[in-house]
Amino acid sequence: MSWLSDLFRRKRNDGSCKEPENEPRHESDDESDGIGNETETTPPEMRFLIVGLGNIGAEYAGTRHNIGFAAVEHFVQQHNGTFAPDRYGDTATFRHKNKMLTILKPSTYMNLSGKAVRYHLDKLKIPLENLLVIYDDKDLPLGQLRLRAQGSGGTHNGVNHIITTLGTDRFARLRIGIGNDFPKGMQIDFVLGRFTEEEKAALRPSIEQCDEILLSFADQGIQKTMNLYNSRK
Repeated sequence: MSWLSDLFRRKRNDGSCKEPENEPRHESDDESDGIGNETETTPPEMRFLIVGLGNIGAEYAGTRHNIGFAAVEHFVQQHNGTFAPDRYGDTATFRHKNKMLTILKPSTYMNLSGKAVRYHLDKLKIPLENLLVIYDDKDLPLGQLRLRAQGSGGTHNGVNHIITTLGTDRFARLRIGIGNDFPKGMQIDFVLGRFTEEEKAALRPSIEQCDEILLSFADQGIQKTMNLYNSRK
């Protein structure tokens, strides 16, 4: 199944557009916290955590707010990987050159994303400079990509919860523009709504470029990756 068919599948007739606030779904607290042998043998400075933000559940699949999920799903698919259930989310892990990349889709719902991020950073002993968070940004034109090394989360509740939970805003993030073509007072409906056919087509090259950016981040770090990709339109 292509990322487009998965991301943009039709909304269920009974789907709600309300932002979820309930407690996160996660695996049992009795589950082992051990990490795989291959990860254990990789030095911590060679471990990376790539997080795509979104809301779990069929009613949120394919919404603008879930573009972070779409980006990491496409990345994992392109590298012939699969996600597996893990604590506070689904993860996929694979080696790139001499580095180990863990890709995370939190299952905590957007507003509690920090819980999943902190857990996996601690579990895998990943340094903060090797964290990259991918999410939607209504203040960027549709499909525009922008990297940042640090800073506030603006109005994005998921990023703000990560900042609060980690106690710092000094982590890399990749913003994917979803545009702001909505009437005054309709922001929530827009963000939790689905892309039009024209928007889907416009997003394809951006999602594909995300693959390059993630590998560049692992290879060169955030500053060189920003210099390389932030100048592109």
